[in-house]
This record gives sequence, structure tokens and C-alpha cells, in this order.
Amino acid sequence: MISLVVPCHNEAPALDKFYRAIAPVLDSVANVRFEIVCVNDGSTDDTLNVLLALRRKDTRIRIIDFTRNFGKEAALSAGIDEAQGDAVIPIDADLQDPPALIPVMIERWRDGAEVVLAKRTNRASDSVAKRVAAGLYYRVHNRLSEVKLPENVGDFRLMDRRVVTAIKRLPERRRFMKGLFAWVGFHTEIVEYVRDPRSAGESKFSGWRLWNFALEGITSFSTVPLRCWTYIGGSLALLSLAYGSYIALRTIIHGVDVPGYASLLVGILFLGGIQLVGIGVIGEYVGRIYYESKGRPLYLVRRRYQSSVKVSHLPSRAGMRVLTRLDMSSSDGAGKSSAARSTRPQRSRSNGCHPDARPFVRRTS
Repeated sequence: MISLVVPCHNEAPALDKFYRAIAPVLDSVANVRFEIVCVNDGSTDDTLNVLLALRRKDTRIRIIDFTRNFGKEAALSAGIDEAQGDAVIPIDADLQDPPALIPVMIERWRDGAEVVLAKRTNRASDSVAKRVAAGLYYRVHNRLSEVKLPENVGDFRLMDRRVVTAIKRLPERRRFMKGLFAWVGFHTEIVEYVRDPRSAGESKFSGWRLWNFALEGITSFSTVPLRCWTYIGGSLALLSLAYGSYIALRTIIHGVDVPGYASLLVGILFLGGIQLVGIGVIGEYVGRIYYESKGRPLYLVRRRYQSSVKVSHLPSRAGMRVLTRLDMSSSDGAGKSSAARSTRPQRSRSNGCHPDARPFVRRTS
């Protein structure tokens, strides 16, 4: 089985088009079962109702409904946590990432790739300012960080179950998913595509949000900004010492007094500005420590809409043997919760294993 993860925040106008585009693509892939994990990230429009209507037509759709808006990174993390497939494909609902690329990615995965990246050949659908800012960001990030981000690659990719397991082990709560995807590594291949304009709605990322997102990426994977202030402080100290020595020698040799307070005031304001910028950089890192130390959950789920299904035996790949177990741990919200609790199988006393355990993959030689 392959899981598609679809973060949704106020995507009601785009969801019908997305489903009509993706359903035929999934049906065309032979001998592969799919699930579509849609994460409703605190939408304030009709997104949840549209998802429920689509789910009534297609039982492959599972819905994770957040208690509020936690952000796209949290929605991606939730979808990855909930996905049960041997491979996971995050994809946006705006159809900028073409569903037609999914069979190509699956074929590369079957050939041995553990990560298949979808790379844009150009950014023609973006504004000139956004293209310039994106290019500058990638250059700065890759220069400062040991973790290199592939340029013009978004969240649209295929990840093997081993990659997903590695990502789920990472404890960060302030998440920069592109960086985490790159950090875990694994054997990676790239497929290229041309990104289309949005099918409906508008982007949720304003210029200010993109700026904060860029800062998040740099501070998540690099301490160079902190180290820079050590060099800046040392350089300013040496320059101040040199200038002070020059003034002292000039006064002793030539008897020239230092004129007025203008130069002194400029120096104070300059050093004060430098100090405030340095404190701001330190504050970014202290803020990250503050958020991580609280230990709050990354997201909260209000309800899961999904069926109790038995995952059948899946085609083996590269020495995988898939074992199945019955999943009765959730409901679609239509049934009685008390009845579900009364019929839930009890924990086995013989081996301590819960019968609701999810499907897992065992590797064989």
C-alpha cells in the first residue's frame, strides 16, 4: 500500500478538482493499493464537509481533523504519523504538483530508490520577486548549513517506509520539514516537472510568513549566525583599539585635539545597533530552546474519520514481507463510540501484544 498525505487548510474550492485529477491516476497503477490521508488543519471554510463528502464516495480517503490550525509543517507530520503504507507521498491539494508524476515516482521506488524527489524545472508560476528570493535563500541556506537543501524541491516526494520511520523518530516540535527530509538522507533520485498555477484558491504563505519560514530553516540547521557575532565582536574590538591608538598617537605627536562629540555619538549608535542585532540572533535560538523545552505536542487531533479495515497482503518489494493485523482503533464518527469501546478486543495476556497494532513491515534476507 502507498499513502498519500494531503495537508488541507481552507482548500474547499480545490478539493473536488484535486480528487477528480488524482483518482484516475491512482486507479491506473496496477497491483498497488492506496490510501489518501487528508489532514484538515483547522480550516474555517467548508473543507471538512467537502472531505467527508469525498470520503463517502471513496473509502480510501482518511481524514485527520485538527482541533485548530497548527500549520502546514504540523499537518505534514500528522499525515506521516498516520500513514500506513510502505511508501508515503506528501502532495498539496492545489494541483501545482501534478498527480501524473506519481506512477513515475513509484516506478523509481520499485527500482530501488528510497527517496524520489520531484524537482521543478522552473518557477514560471511564481512572481519575479519570489523567484529571486527563493534563489537567494537556497544559496544562503546551503552556504551556512551542513544539511544541503535541493534547490526548487518542495514537499512533493516519495519516501520509503524506512525513511518515514527515521523522520518519525526526530523529536523537534518547531519543524522545518524540508530540512528534516534532507537530514535523514537515504538513497535519493530526482524526477523533474513543470509546476502549474494553483487550480483554485490562493497561497497561504504571505511574504512575511515566507521570511519567518526562511529564518526557521536557517536557525534549525545552522549555528553559523551565532558564530558570526563572535567574529563581528572581535573585529569591532580590534578596529576600536586601532582607532584609539591612532587618536592617542596623533594627539601626542601633533597635538591635535579630537573635535566634538559627533564621532563619539555615531560610534555609540553604531555599536548599539550591532549589539541589538546580535541579541536578536541569540533570541532566535533561545526562543527555539524555549519552545522545545515545553514539550507540548506538535498537534492535537479532534477526530479521525476512517474505517476499520483489514490490510491485505501487499506485493513484496526488495525483500519485504508484509504482515497484516486487524485495525479497529478508530471510527468514521457515524457510529456509537460506546459500542466501539465495548466490542474492542482485549489485550492478549500471553504475549502482551495489543490486537489493534498497525501493519508493519519485516525485512527478510
